[in-house]
Amino acid sequence: MSPMDLLSTRIDLDAIAHNTRTIKTLIGEQVRLMAVVKADGYGHGALEAAKVMGANGAEAFGVATLAEAVALREGGIDTPILAWIWSPDEDITEALALSIELGVPSLRHARALVEAAIPARVAIKVDTGLHRSGVDEADWEEVFTLLREAEHLDVTGVFSHLACGDEPFNPANDAQGAALVRAIELGRSLGLDLPINHLCNSPGTLTRPDFHHEQVRVGVALYGLEPIDGLSHDLQPAMTWSAEVITVKPIRPGESVSYGHTWTAEDAGWLALVPAGYADGLPRAWQGTLQVGIGGKLYPQVGRVCMDQIVVHLGPNEFGVQAGDEAVIFGEGGMSATELAAATDTINYEIVCRPTGRTTRVYEGGIEL
Repeated sequence: MSPMDLLSTRIDLDAIAHNTRTIKTLIGEQVRLMAVVKADGYGHGALEAAKVMGANGAEAFGVATLAEAVALREGGIDTPILAWIWSPDEDITEALALSIELGVPSLRHARALVEAAIPARVAIKVDTGLHRSGVDEADWEEVFTLLREAEHLDVTGVFSHLACGDEPFNPANDAQGAALVRAIELGRSLGLDLPINHLCNSPGTLTRPDFHHEQVRVGVALYGLEPIDGLSHDLQPAMTWSAEVITVKPIRPGESVSYGHTWTAEDAGWLALVPAGYADGLPRAWQGTLQVGIGGKLYPQVGRVCMDQIVVHLGPNEFGVQAGDEAVIFGEGGMSATELAAATDTINYEIVCRPTGRTTRVYEGGIEL
């Protein structure tokens, strides 16, 4: 860690490359791999991740917003990009000029594209049971017909999203799979070609090959996080969040730590000060659940999480932790993102999106960016 990087995420691009190749091998050459790099690549850096993924098997990219899509295109990504969260009142001219494909999640969005009269590639997002964004089944025929009759629009396919993909045996998956097939059959009966259809997220891709269709949409697995509790698919986590130990100091029995004195030492020992707090994305609610890795050993975080720092209890400090050592919040040498997610009652997706604030990002391995 550089002296200037007191708090950083270390991104292993070789791990992202490995995960991309692993997924592409799993789905085969007949299925297109769309790599999801929304939310700044799940905190890993969208452009940097996309370049590595594209060099290792990803054939298209998915993002949430038009701004995310434009940033990829301006960063040199020339493969297909789909963006699925946008407002019909938004100016879509720049995105369409950059050949960005738009998801169509409602009748209102479809009407806006027809009225705009600008050539565009669009994919219709249908609601198959998640009951989030997506065209309701009652509106499928109207939306399909409206877009088919608009000569300036090229409808590439329909897509949807699994609600319970991380529960492979949940019957909701089969119901959603059947609903997407109904949508494809209806669209084609109305004259749409629908050459590229997709339903699978990371867990669906790994466990439901019968849902692969022409494309899968993979996000978290490409960053090395297992999306299904209890399974393993040879994925390599790419992110380590760590900080430099600022100081090590003694504490006596009966002395308390941090705001509110919520933790009191029972024995004489040592404390390490680590410069990461809730302003950097480390929540106060993690108090008492986080185990910080220093020198390959795990030590409990104690006392209140502050805006800028946490305190770690070293016990008698038998392994000689000292200022300047690396303290791993999660990742290599500490708790995994999945272990921290379990300890804090959330999912590993959220954990890797946590590092913010004054956290800097450092890349290792991979292709030259």
